[in-house]
Amino acid sequence: MGVQTTVVFTDLHGSTAVFEALGNALATEAVTQITTWIGQQCVSSGGRIVKTLGDGVLVMFPDGQHAVDAVVELQRAHSKRILRTPLGRRMPMRIGVASGEVEMVAGDCYGDAVNVAARLCDLCGPYQIWCNAAALDGVRETQGMTFRILGPINIRGRAEPCNVFQIEWHEDIASDFLTMQADFDPRDASLERDALGREIELTWMGETKRFKSFEMPIQLGRVRDADFVINDPRVSRIHARLEWRNGSVVFVDASSYGSWVRFLGAAGSDVLLRREECVLHGKGELALGASFSDPSVPTVAFSIL
Repeated sequence: MGVQTTVVFTDLHGSTAVFEALGNALATEAVTQITTWIGQQCVSSGGRIVKTLGDGVLVMFPDGQHAVDAVVELQRAHSKRILRTPLGRRMPMRIGVASGEVEMVAGDCYGDAVNVAARLCDLCGPYQIWCNAAALDGVRETQGMTFRILGPINIRGRAEPCNVFQIEWHEDIASDFLTMQADFDPRDASLERDALGREIELTWMGETKRFKSFEMPIQLGRVRDADFVINDPRVSRIHARLEWRNGSVVFVDASSYGSWVRFLGAAGSDVLLRREECVLHGKGELALGASFSDPSVPTVAFSIL
């Protein structure tokens, strides 16, 4: 009989480079210390360790609230630990979370939630937490924690796309990063949340523009001095803006009539935004001032490069 649970996958980003730099013995010791600590933290937060997978840990929680609280504290604590770790041993964490029914067989768990959590862990970047919508049912946003919709994402092996959110957790540790600047080494690429060179490409009515991460925020709207002009009466003067946050491009609606986001390969799963925001990923389209059902709606194609 299936068990309703919330599954958490953690993975240490950059462990391969650590093995290459330190050799098998020292790298194994470093990875084992971290995965053991992850397991201890999860258990103290109400989780149950299912197994460790090299540099990863699979944990089950009784519900989404326990899981989300646990993974946010994991990221906050691990980020502080990284600042005290020599450069050659720094391995930021990425985490996937999914709620659903699983089958328990000989102490191991199987099912859609396990597959989704593992895939989200693979897809997200270092320092990030991605989860399916079910994992956030009834979960409260606490201080410094924000849920940002990424929209529908195709998960290998699933017929239907999965509605995915990113949990932002950095806000209340900002002061720690500011007060520990002496420990930061700019050569450590793993700590660069704003990956240099990331761009977004926008296209409307044959006009294409690219904007780099350091050029954001940029404004989309009907006025001439907007960074990307969409001259249509349904588009507000300043309809939306694009911001660069923690390595992601965030679309923020500021319009009178709303915006709709559609991701490539996810037709029928449009995201409606009215004074709300959404993290953009991959390729897709933005319908401004009316839904995609209106064939004349001004539609901006986007691509994250």
